[in-house]
Amino acid sequence: MTGQEQTARALAEQIGKLAAERDIKIMHVCGTHEYTITKSGIRSLLPPNVKVVMGPGCPVCVTPQSEIDACVELAEHGKIICTYGDLLRVPGTKSSLYDTVGDIRIVQSIAQAADIARQNPNKDVVFMAVGFETTAPTTAAVLLSHPPDNFSIIVSHRLVPPAMKWLMEQGEAKLDGFLLPGHVCTVMGVHEYEAFPVPQVIAGFDAMEVLYGLYLLVKQIVEGRAVVENAYSKAVKPEGNVKAQKMMAEVFDVCDIRWRGFPVIPGSGYRLKPQFGKYDALQKFGLTLKDVKVTTGCLCNELLRGIKEPTDCRLFGKSCTPLKPVGACMVSSEGACRIWYTYGKAHKIVKST
Repeated sequence: MTGQEQTARALAEQIGKLAAERDIKIMHVCGTHEYTITKSGIRSLLPPNVKVVMGPGCPVCVTPQSEIDACVELAEHGKIICTYGDLLRVPGTKSSLYDTVGDIRIVQSIAQAADIARQNPNKDVVFMAVGFETTAPTTAAVLLSHPPDNFSIIVSHRLVPPAMKWLMEQGEAKLDGFLLPGHVCTVMGVHEYEAFPVPQVIAGFDAMEVLYGLYLLVKQIVEGRAVVENAYSKAVKPEGNVKAQKMMAEVFDVCDIRWRGFPVIPGSGYRLKPQFGKYDALQKFGLTLKDVKVTTGCLCNELLRGIKEPTDCRLFGKSCTPLKPVGACMVSSEGACRIWYTYGKAHKIVKST
């Protein structure tokens, strides 16, 4: 047994002693945390009374069908659609981008999409700007650089704290605390989370960092404290990235927005300020987002709210697979169903990821 494995077991034992016979339910809101937890077998080390569930931490998973439908419609009308690879197979109401006939290009960044617009001045290029506070600064930076007029975006950025607030108000998942996403907090800092009267710990992404974050969270819960602890101080500063925040404030207004699996959550999204309206693809091409209820039997909605697990779904690994996903959680590498399908409900000792 390696030194790291010994440390992992010792931390897990301390969590067990702290929790005793008390039932504790922790939610993380980060797809990378789910990847680390599952691949490293962290759940197999925890006592059965300490449960870690996934929440709305995968940006691709919470992108609603209406936004996918808008991309599909634009592709069908001859626009060049630029998107991250994770979005290709996300199901819309009738089709995914993967199954759509059109000029759809996988890019690594919004800057690359803007370059495609410069290289194709006679074509409209639309970028699907998806992601949480982590990717919103890059969107803001590109728009502030005055991209060409044939470039526009569908703004699909969402904000983590309002979703957490909604989950706490509903109370359906009966949560005792949150493991916070280190990358989001690197941008936004800690102050937004200090308003929540619930135990919270900011954690990094290595297996030991996640396990240590869970230990601090259980300790806080048992001791009856409700503060924001920063266990990722090497990257997260209390004030966050002020320069990135200023760019976002210059480009975006906060708005109410729908999440897949959720209703419209107040103040949980971004829209472009009026002076950047010419880059708003929905406005530019006269599209309106239409929410159409589609019944598939998929439990992705409940999964994103922390009340179900992937294996609770009768479609999981059968009619729903990464090559033919029924729900968004099976598509992205940060989606819980995709992660569980790839690694199983892992039962191995924690090793470095």
